[in-house]
Amino acid sequence: MKKIMRATIEDASAILSVQKLAYISEAEICGNYEIEPLMQTENDVEKAFATHIILKYLYNDILVGSVRAYEKEGTCYIGKLMVLPEYQNRGIAKELMKEIESLFENVRYELFTGSESKKNISFYEKIGYKGYKIEKLAREDTVFLFMEKTTPTPTNIR
Repeated sequence: MKKIMRATIEDASAILSVQKLAYISEAEICGNYEIEPLMQTENDVEKAFATHIILKYLYNDILVGSVRAYEKEGTCYIGKLMVLPEYQNRGIAKELMKEIESLFENVRYELFTGSESKKNISFYEKIGYKGYKIEKLAREDTVFLFMEKTTPTPTNIR
């Protein structure tokens, strides 16, 4: 049985465990094992609950995926989309993205991924995101591709 639901602060440890396993492949791509998702602590994840909506994906009551987002000035910033490696390529990430996007209406969506992460870039493009800038953040050496998706404007405004 599978279900997506809001995570709680009590899920922080499980989310961090999934995060560390899921982001190893990203570290391998960029040749840097000191990327932010691998350096975070349980306390860092707990702090995110104060500012983000965090979803978890349960498969047979096991937390196998998560995503988080927050809105600021009309943009929904999505981050930390993750799925345990052994559960990848089953549509879980797509379901998590659909669910997190549904919680923020009439906004522009923004996220970023490693600019060398061809699989991630292809996935995001398939669900409607387009790259708009490449930038290195101060927190690490990875060069990121920033991607966005705008929501359609309703045509039947009354």
